[in-house]
Amino acid sequence: MIKRKTFLFTVFFIYLTGVGAFAVGPKMMSVQVKKAEVRFTPSFLGKIIAQLSYGDRVQVLEKKDSWTRIGLPGSPDSGWIHSSALTRKKIVLTAGAQDVQTAASSDELALAGKGFNQQVESEFKAKNPNLDFTWIDRMEKFVVSEKQIKQFLKEGGLSPEGGS
Repeated sequence: MIKRKTFLFTVFFIYLTGVGAFAVGPKMMSVQVKKAEVRFTPSFLGKIIAQLSYGDRVQVLEKKDSWTRIGLPGSPDSGWIHSSALTRKKIVLTAGAQDVQTAASSDELALAGKGFNQQVESEFKAKNPNLDFTWIDRMEKFVVSEKQIKQFLKEGGLSPEGGS
């Protein structure tokens, strides 16, 4: 009887150890914004080394303040991404043959991931008819190139910590 209890205890221990080892594997997260810039340093002024898209899965290597160092998918390199661009949820984008015509655009998916979509915007505008959204619509179209950012930093005598 003692040998059987010892055997069962050993099997149970091995099972728990195996499950625990599996559960402690690499921490994976998903990109929850339309486009995420991965930087060389944990700073918005750090050099951009890669871009990720909504739903991309990344391995978390380290956290520092509001930044997360991640392994770049399909590469041995790593970089820093702002933690607000990541979610623990696994985002799966699929479209079957019948769904292709009605599938959401990447813009709609990114907004839906944040709980904001065209319907929510329309309802908000309907409830607030006197608000002028002209400048918001214009701001959404602004694009600042990396070259313009570098020129701005140079003219302002700014030097991003660890960036280039």
